[in-house]
Amino acid sequence: MKNLFKHSHYFAFIVAVAAMLGSLFFSEVLHFPPCVLCWYQRICMYPIVGILGVGIYFRDRAVYRYVFLLGSIGLAISFYHNLLYYKILPESAAPCILGVSCTTKFIEWFGFVTIPFLSGLSFALILLFMIMYRNSFLEKKK
Repeated sequence: MKNLFKHSHYFAFIVAVAAMLGSLFFSEVLHFPPCVLCWYQRICMYPIVGILGVGIYFRDRAVYRYVFLLGSIGLAISFYHNLLYYKILPESAAPCILGVSCTTKFIEWFGFVTIPFLSGLSFALILLFMIMYRNSFLEKKK
């Protein structure tokens, strides 16, 4: 199990790449226009791919520090987006003034898997893997 924790940054990288490619697929192939909150989440997700890639290449043990900030911001935006999407917050609380509404439903797999849900899941998994990665080094110091 410790070996899995030690290499969990690879899993975070895979999730980040999949999230980036998925968002590009939705917008460039399926032609779903991203809303304002989707753009903000992309702003947090896309650099994570580069940061993790460089961190893995240079074997930077502190890479979790850089990813954690962007991942936390992205997760918070995604959480807010999901609250709007599932009508827990009123649509008047949405920052979408022009363009696509943040509550527009493009996909809904199995009745609950939506684009904002996928984004939140991706950020949560990345943060979980980064915590596992960090803990693998903290245990060695004990």
